[in-house]
Amino acid sequence: MKWVLITILPFIVYQGFSQAERKFVRRGNREFDDKKYQEAEIQYRKAFEKNPTFVAADYNLGNALYREKQYEAAASRYMGLAEKQKSNEGLNRQYYNLGNALYKSGKYKESIEAYKNALRKMPEDMNAKHNLQLAMRKLQEQNRNQQDNQQKNNKQDNKQDNKEDKNQSQQDKDRNNNPQDQGKDQQQQQKNENQSTDKQNVNGQISPADAERILQALENEEKNVLKKVQENKKHVKKVPVEKNW
Repeated sequence: MKWVLITILPFIVYQGFSQAERKFVRRGNREFDDKKYQEAEIQYRKAFEKNPTFVAADYNLGNALYREKQYEAAASRYMGLAEKQKSNEGLNRQYYNLGNALYKSGKYKESIEAYKNALRKMPEDMNAKHNLQLAMRKLQEQNRNQQDNQQKNNKQDNKQDNKEDKNQSQQDKDRNNNPQDQGKDQQQQQKNENQSTDKQNVNGQISPADAERILQALENEEKNVLKKVQENKKHVKKVPVEKNW
């Protein structure tokens, strides 16, 4: 058996409203019958603007939006109408149509609740029962697809992690087996150490005061050396120079 969403969107019979409001609704109904849903929407909005309490205009506007595949907008209309309904038949109709709009939006969980509410008002509604079962099947299918996608993503992530680990291990292995690469690593390490030493020397420059003290010490040491040389000259005996014949 092929499961198909059953959609029934009857029009509410209106009475007790002004001629202008009913005129717009009648025009909208003609456009709707001709499947000109956008034009029908315009007429229903005009009637609704004339009187926001005009239930027929509000309800038919929801139907036009549904036919235009504006399912979320239609669902909003049906939800608002359900809050205004008092009879079980009216509530059943609004919840049923709300369930259809939510179903079309892919909100299967919410549509299930709407169909249940419709059946609470009219348990003998076979269309609501049919669509409820269909929504439950769709929800199960959606959950399975989400689980399958999650498992698939997890497998891909694990595969990518394993690939990265394998590549890293191979790089380490190649480096250990290649003496040239090891020599390059040692040279780079020595270069880094030299640069670090040079940096320390630059950062360890002496202050002007220290430089002055070092120069003074060198001058004092030089004076002491000269003094000792002079003293040694005094103690050296002069050797007489022989006369020339």
